[in-house]
Amino acid sequence: MSNDRSDVFRQTIQQNLGPILKYLDDKGVSEILVNGHKEIFVERKGKLERVPDSFLSEDDLRAAVNSIAQSVGRRIDDESPRLDARLPDGSRIAAVIPPMSRKGTTLSIRKFTNNKISFADYIKLGAINEDGARFLDICMFLGKNIIVSGGTGSGKTTLLSLLCTRIPKGQRVMVIEDSSELQVDYEHVVMFETRQADQLGKGEVSIKDLLKSALRLRPDRIIVGEVRSSEALELLNAMNTGHKGCMGTVHANTPEDAIVRLEALAQGGDAKISEKALRSQVISAIDIIVQVSRYSDGSRRIAAISEVLGINSDGSYHVEPIFDMSRMTRKPDGALEGKLQPTGYIPSFMEEIIDNNLPFPKAKFNKAA
Repeated sequence: MSNDRSDVFRQTIQQNLGPILKYLDDKGVSEILVNGHKEIFVERKGKLERVPDSFLSEDDLRAAVNSIAQSVGRRIDDESPRLDARLPDGSRIAAVIPPMSRKGTTLSIRKFTNNKISFADYIKLGAINEDGARFLDICMFLGKNIIVSGGTGSGKTTLLSLLCTRIPKGQRVMVIEDSSELQVDYEHVVMFETRQADQLGKGEVSIKDLLKSALRLRPDRIIVGEVRSSEALELLNAMNTGHKGCMGTVHANTPEDAIVRLEALAQGGDAKISEKALRSQVISAIDIIVQVSRYSDGSRRIAAISEVLGINSDGSYHVEPIFDMSRMTRKPDGALEGKLQPTGYIPSFMEEIIDNNLPFPKAKFNKAA
């Protein structure tokens, strides 16, 4: 069945998306952006560049998007002018049509990569150093609840997939996503994916719905691909009811912003909960925030690993960096040079590290001279 869908999609691509077909086949291209029929950009190595190709007309581009939507069982028209779907190969497609998109049909295809990376690869890419990787490995072993924070295209999904490979054996892991992107290489994993409503507005299954179901299916850890709505409260509840090692991603530019965003999303839930009670839930649920960033040279790196400790006297969240990125300097070739380094803060769970005989001495947290 999936092969049939892949064949139909491939035929649709060949018939309708000729101007971008070569970029879909180009492994060096990670994303294709179409801004109306005359303008196409691609992303290579984290940097955008305009390409000379174009569609013949807006009608041709619109027909292509309609065909793609139909091939994956979705629709895009005046009543539903937005498309957000997963393609048969795992790539993500998003589109908005006029009049909402004033420049013409706007299309994005974020290509799925099947390349599995290890922490060793991640270190080699310069995304993290050995001590930072080892510390995250320890956090996974101890079952710390982790939020991966970052902007669009910063590498949140890649890092979350990588962290999932470090879950100790013998656990039951539930993964919940809007569109399946995470590559979880683990023995006992259950994958859930949301469903949009049909043309009559029926049949929708949200992340919140799936979280409620997951909690009844004997999970050890729950992973939410992206927390973007009121399901944040359900995830906080799961973290606070004995499910250690839960994880998720949020869109935020700093660890402090991430925790505030989680609170705001949780406030949007149906449950009536006071601000004081909600904040108490947040600080008891979240242990670690990992901030990932995409820098101006196109590189994606971990910018900070922080611990959530409580509430400051001014009412802000107390988020203490354990590792953060040093000052960045630009090399002659344009690449940015910097490294993740300890801040001097020793995490509150240092005794757990010692009691479990984990090889990460206190000296590793000493601030660099």
